[in-house]
Amino acid sequence: MVNNYSEFCKELLISGFSMAGGNARGIYAVVPFGWNCAPAQSPVAWHTGDPETDPWEWRMRVVQERDDIAYGKVFFGTGGYITREWYPCFLAVRRQGTVFDEWYDEGKASQLEKSIYETVSDSGRVALHDLKRICGIGKEDASRFDRALVNLQRNLFLTVCGQSQKKNKYGEEYGWSSNVFCTTEDFWGEDLSPDISSRDAFRKIHDRILELNPQAAEKNIRRFIQG
Repeated sequence: MVNNYSEFCKELLISGFSMAGGNARGIYAVVPFGWNCAPAQSPVAWHTGDPETDPWEWRMRVVQERDDIAYGKVFFGTGGYITREWYPCFLAVRRQGTVFDEWYDEGKASQLEKSIYETVSDSGRVALHDLKRICGIGKEDASRFDRALVNLQRNLFLTVCGQSQKKNKYGEEYGWSSNVFCTTEDFWGEDLSPDISSRDAFRKIHDRILELNPQAAEKNIRRFIQG
């Protein structure tokens, strides 16, 4: 049972990857609780704002305080964690050794994805609200933009690296915080190009999932691994 942030990080480093948000989606979650329904004996509770016991707060803590855990919308189009140890395996399966320009030239990314990626790559780190502004995204483009941003995360080109609020003309922060994005290479601070084939990486992740959850269905496993 995970009782606090420190125990969460410890268990995540052991497992290697996990769904976020409390829903295991038939695969695995370090904190497999639904919204606000942790067992009575556990201090863990969602959306309390307590950085030690609120799993919602842990998403940002891991990317801001640690250098061995990444968070983003990487599994089933929703949030998940991958540790440094296992990241090369997911890279091998999903990117297969390609950089973004090659990915785009092969027709695997849209023009909007290219615009988003280049904006983040050129700027270093960009908050979601600034990213929309720079890319000229209006209300009519919101759904298309969201899909493009998820695709870039699930294919491990971009990842979440923190949060930021908007600023008024006086430089004062206001409103809700939004996610900040950077390239995965910038996040890790090094090249994590895998020394493993896509096939072998797939099998390694597959076997690890079954260790964590022997009841995991094959179709869910494949979707999880491939993004």
